Amino acid sequence: MKIHFTSSHSRLAQQSFTDFTKRYGQADFKGADIIVALGGDGHVLHTLYETMESGKPIFAIRRTESVGFLCNGDTAEDLPERLAKAQAVMLHPLRIDATLLNGNTISASAINEITVLRETPQAVKLSVSIDGTERIAKFSGDGILVSTPAGSTAYNHSCGGPIMPLNANTLIMTAISGYRPRGWSHAVLPQDAVTEIAVLETEKRPVRIEAGSSVIRNIAKAKIWLDCQQNISLLFDPDQHLSERIIREQFMS
Repeated sequence: MKIHFTSSHSRLAQQSFTDFTKRYGQADFKGADIIVALGGDGHVLHTLYETMESGKPIFAIRRTESVGFLCNGDTAEDLPERLAKAQAVMLHPLRIDATLLNGNTISASAINEITVLRETPQAVKLSVSIDGTERIAKFSGDGILVSTPAGSTAYNHSCGGPIMPLNANTLIMTAISGYRPRGWSHAVLPQDAVTEIAVLETEKRPVRIEAGSSVIRNIAKAKIWLDCQQNISLLFDPDQHLSERIIREQFMS
């Protein structure tokens, strides 16, 4: 089994990178069977974006003081055996086509969520359509996000959105400090839903879109959907499977 290691810039991750590569070697990325990412969730997501097109599975090991929700335990022992026993979670990224005020289109991908956010102190005003049917004629607030189940425990949850099991086959749309419609906080959508968001007052209330590592400005409208043709394989120790973690998160105090 050929392993290619990556690491964040933290001291713990850098030390582990030295230890792991000395013990197990460092395969060239193109010839590697598995990518092992050393760090926290930020580094895991960065690695996923960087290697998405390769289709190579990623096994993340927590080498950080942060939560490391997407990571496995930090033991360095018996790594080849752990990798052989690891269970894969197949993730699909969100895609966005954002139409700018000048008519140009910018596309981007996101693994956790895509957010449409106010760019100034003025609240945004947006219209929202799902599969061609208008569902919200005028949303007012800080913004709206669309999340995958894998991302539902992150920004979505902090905004009051529900945590969804990985196999729920859903997307979640959640208000970010929503003001109107009164009482609307989120919607659970089928995973094949196509969301279209239009900016209603582009000059007075500009928005930006954050999708993965991309930040897009001067937005007129956007189309968001789940790309089920793109598979991302994230590996976990059997007793630390991501599905179990997501269920466990719903019962944490």
